[in-house]
Amino acid sequence: MADAHRGPGPRGGAAGDSADEGRGTLRAALGGLTTRGRSFLAAGVAAAVCAYVLGQADLLRVGLLLAVLPLVCAAALHRTHYRVVGTRRLSPSRVPAGSEARVHLRVDNASRLPSGLLMLQDRVPYVLGPRPRFVLDRVEPGGRREVSYRVRSDLRGRYPLGPLQLRLADPFGMCELTRSFSAHDTLVVIPRTQALPPLRLTGAASGYGDGRQRSLAQAGEDDVLPRGYRHGDDLRRVHWRSTARYGELMVRREEQPQRARASVLLDTRREAFRGSGPDSAFEWAVSAAASALAHLVERGFAVRLLTDEGGAAPGDGADGLSGSSAHSGSGLSGSGHGSADASGLMLDALAVVEHSDAEGLAGAYDVLRGGHEGLLLAFLGDLDEAQVAVAAAMRRRSGAAVAFVMDGEEWAPGAGQAPATPFAERLRLLREAGWTAVPVAPGADLARVWQQAGQPGDTQPAAGGAATGFSGGWS
Repeated sequence: MADAHRGPGPRGGAAGDSADEGRGTLRAALGGLTTRGRSFLAAGVAAAVCAYVLGQADLLRVGLLLAVLPLVCAAALHRTHYRVVGTRRLSPSRVPAGSEARVHLRVDNASRLPSGLLMLQDRVPYVLGPRPRFVLDRVEPGGRREVSYRVRSDLRGRYPLGPLQLRLADPFGMCELTRSFSAHDTLVVIPRTQALPPLRLTGAASGYGDGRQRSLAQAGEDDVLPRGYRHGDDLRRVHWRSTARYGELMVRREEQPQRARASVLLDTRREAFRGSGPDSAFEWAVSAAASALAHLVERGFAVRLLTDEGGAAPGDGADGLSGSSAHSGSGLSGSGHGSADASGLMLDALAVVEHSDAEGLAGAYDVLRGGHEGLLLAFLGDLDEAQVAVAAAMRRRSGAAVAFVMDGEEWAPGAGQAPATPFAERLRLLREAGWTAVPVAPGADLARVWQQAGQPGDTQPAAGGAATGFSGGWS
């Protein structure tokens, strides 16, 4: 961000405009007098009155000196034609909760006159730390000064920084003026992420390589069906069965690997979680969802983020995909700048996600039934029988499904009404529906819980919930 503030320039225009500007300048000058300046002015006026009454010429000269000095300082400060340019830079602009970011401030004097004493103050939310203040000596013409400070937050969110305030003072401390820059910056504090170990699940597939699905290339009509041989075609692409059938050389259709797909579902219902704060079940679920997203993206998955209300990450549609629809079944790639940008958008969405007032998981099911077979990871709070039924329907729309389930009564005892369905019964119903249901205890280590999802004893798929269309594992 860059912003400049100029002192009053040459006067011009109508006479009335000049008079108004003069009165405004006088009012601003008097309003900028400090306590010292006002005291000097009051003492000078009092001395002048006493000198007039007593007929003391020497006292009159002292009074005039005391009264004129603050006025001259204020006029000089207001009529100094100089420009000050302020710049702020964040490094980095997106940090995990609990990590520090550094804010760099730079002040440039773009005029031909030196500045006076400068006092910088940047506005920051109280959760980021104390308000930074700096005192800078006079800046020579064309010179610059650079300062920096650190900010840190244990709470995720988007925090505005600015505007930058600049206080100007004359050398005698008689007058001070405050200038506020207009530009702001935003610091994004994303949830904490944890490195997850490689994991192999029955019914899941990972990125590229052995055991991956393949689909037809969509480059053009010539690649949709076997076509006749053309000069320059690789002989290794000759399709001999079609050649024997048609009596001429036919070339095989192109194949390309299909990216493995995954959906990460975060339950944000207010009634599903109890308690608040960094150690609450909801914050654990948000951090776990962020870690799972980062883990899958790094391993080449096309990932989308869902909540109980539907899509969560910004995109062209309401499905949570960046630049694609849920029906297309495509998400972000696992490599390149595009995937990093899309991953950043999803982490930004998790940085500001809050509790929803939804009563169930119907919004997420509406997105899943549009077609996006692949791995489904769900981070769920308290569920009743109706929501377990919706989760069972979601399972039939995915290739493999893993649910990390939290018991509100265990995370925050006595904080709310206990669900009608016991926690053990909820886990049993989810497993019968084909989910790999993993219970999450308060303060559980995500890496250990993650490994439990790959243990055979936790997978109890029902007859109708077997995964189809996938083989191998994911890591």
